[in-house]
Amino acid sequence: MKKAIIMIALVTLSVTNSMAQESTTTDNRDKLFFGVKAGVNYSNVYDSEGEDFVADGKLGLAGGVFVSIPLGKFIGVQPEVLFSQKGFKSSGTFLGTDYETTRTTDYIDIPLFLAIKPVEYVTLLFGPQYSYLLKQKDEFTGGSLSSTQEEEFSNDNIRKNTFSLIGGVDLNIKNLVFGVRGGWDLKNNNGDGTSTTPRYKNMWYQATVGYRF
Repeated sequence: MKKAIIMIALVTLSVTNSMAQESTTTDNRDKLFFGVKAGVNYSNVYDSEGEDFVADGKLGLAGGVFVSIPLGKFIGVQPEVLFSQKGFKSSGTFLGTDYETTRTTDYIDIPLFLAIKPVEYVTLLFGPQYSYLLKQKDEFTGGSLSSTQEEEFSNDNIRKNTFSLIGGVDLNIKNLVFGVRGGWDLKNNNGDGTSTTPRYKNMWYQATVGYRF
């Protein structure tokens, strides 16, 4: 009986030590990671001048690369470079004719996050973001008329360079990273106020799945 108890105790101690070592070796908060990610944005706009404007959100693509740089076990920085589609949908009536319009804007987003890692599997992220506007696409449908216009903004007075605040959380499960974000522009989208483009700011939510190396 004593031998059995001793054997059980030894096995229990061995399993406990093994689990402790495994837990220690899987805690990667102080390691450098490179990664790729892909997902979707759900975006909309709000009026920076407080005028009456109603828009509906739309879905767009998001994806790119990131690097997680530890500054210790519980804190680090995480820069990213993403292709990000934003925009909005709107509808109304003009001269008795219903119309719908959809605006899609393609950006290169470069967020720089402060990463807080309170536990092994969770990373809290917050920081500024620089965005460069690549292209805008407007689709308009009204009555029997429909048109699509795509511009490179080579001559239009619209702000290509914008800054935003963005925050979110990453859930890290081994090499997989599930992320959610929320962001909003700090500046409106027209340059010096002479642009015919409305003076609205982007706001968006983002969900991605990534793989870190």
